[in-house]
Amino acid sequence: MPLITTGLPSPLRSIHIMGICGTAMGAVAGMLKDAGYEVSGSDGAVYPPMSDYLAGLGIPVMSGYVAKNLDHKPDLVVVGNAIRAVYEEAEAVVAQDLNYCSFPHLLGELFLNDQKSVVVAGTHGKTTTTAVTAWLLDQVGMAPGYLIGGVVRGWERTARAGDGVYFVIEGDEYDTAFFDKQPKFLHYRANVTILTSVEFDHADIYRDLAHVQESFKRLIAGMPADGRVIARWDHATVREVCQNAPCAIVKYGPGQDWDGRIDGVDHDRGVMKFSVLNDGVVVGRFESVLVGEHNLYNQVAVIAALLGEGISADALATALKTFEGVKRRQEVLGEPGGVTVLDDFAHHPTAVKVTTAALRLRFGGRRLWVVFEPRSNTSRRKVFQKEYGEAFDDADQIIIADTAPDTRLSPDERFSPGQLAADLRARGLEATCLAEVDDIVATLAANVNEADVVAVYSNGGFGGLHKKLLKALEDRFAARRRREG
Repeated sequence: MPLITTGLPSPLRSIHIMGICGTAMGAVAGMLKDAGYEVSGSDGAVYPPMSDYLAGLGIPVMSGYVAKNLDHKPDLVVVGNAIRAVYEEAEAVVAQDLNYCSFPHLLGELFLNDQKSVVVAGTHGKTTTTAVTAWLLDQVGMAPGYLIGGVVRGWERTARAGDGVYFVIEGDEYDTAFFDKQPKFLHYRANVTILTSVEFDHADIYRDLAHVQESFKRLIAGMPADGRVIARWDHATVREVCQNAPCAIVKYGPGQDWDGRIDGVDHDRGVMKFSVLNDGVVVGRFESVLVGEHNLYNQVAVIAALLGEGISADALATALKTFEGVKRRQEVLGEPGGVTVLDDFAHHPTAVKVTTAALRLRFGGRRLWVVFEPRSNTSRRKVFQKEYGEAFDDADQIIIADTAPDTRLSPDERFSPGQLAADLRARGLEATCLAEVDDIVATLAANVNEADVVAVYSNGGFGGLHKKLLKALEDRFAARRRREG
């Protein structure tokens, strides 16, 4: 059974990717195609926009994980972490004695050997922090490679090989593949690691916080002696992970060696001005579309990291002004009738809390509605039932989606959306729980006012709620204009 654990097979001409329609997998498929490999793939659900993107690159994609997908006998099969060993195609890989490896292993071997690897890790803030790091390096002319778990506004791809010294990669602590249960980030050969936070998450694979910390300790232990860790030092869980680091630690956060200060927020433009301080001395002043304290410190980490690479504060400040944000991270989808509708990926209670606080800061006194869909593996478990009840305090109106229960969990393990709504009301908040997307849309369309802000939190498509809401609001305000005109 030729599981590839070191190197890659030679010759290597054709690569088949199982799970190719995932954001990262599809992006790397494009990188492989650009590098001259013959690329094919399969996925359980093949649909736009990724299917269109891959078709545009001339990459054939098969629907369903069936054995015939491998009839062309590729030199290497790359197995995504969503693939289960019992899938017919996975069984066929083994039965046909084909070379196979995980996606992180392939990435490490092909793209991280000859570049300086900058890994952004942590429970929260990975995607945004990775995006800012890659964008700034690109804007100052460093031509980095990158792999980002989200779409940066202004870039068509979430990954590229790059021609420069650096490769910036989002370091996921989730496991690698069904045959490799170590975290993905252990494959990424970090030279510089930005560590934003360490909390309990991914309750489907981690037992508790200590189990999560074990993974991050392995990441830090693997750093080279000449590497650097940019660590959020006011977090005890981060300090514990880094206590035996074999390399230099750059400490950032409130009251740390590297600190930040919000100098002001322009509510009309939706931008934040802030200063970065080293040992209490201002080293640079910046302007960014990323608003809020958590975004402040994510950007402090990036700036501290890149100043350490010899890039000037003035160059970074100029570059940051051109950054337009990441889709699904406080992304404004539309403003029908003066109502601002945003999309955000927040699903962990900490992410919900800091995102809501950031939106309050960004939009000032405007009435803020938050619509939350608990659909991640962690949010569907009751492990954070209490914490979610304390995460929405900066919202004026809250709607909780009463998602279908995960039948793989016993009733006493399941998160209760109805209980969350009751807990929020007990805190004096306006909260309701609705089961159907159309009911949520109808409630919002009937009750929001001009200048309200509606933020939708989900790590999925939420049954098309975003588009439905925009249309319902457009219809409502168009009808009112007709009556008044």
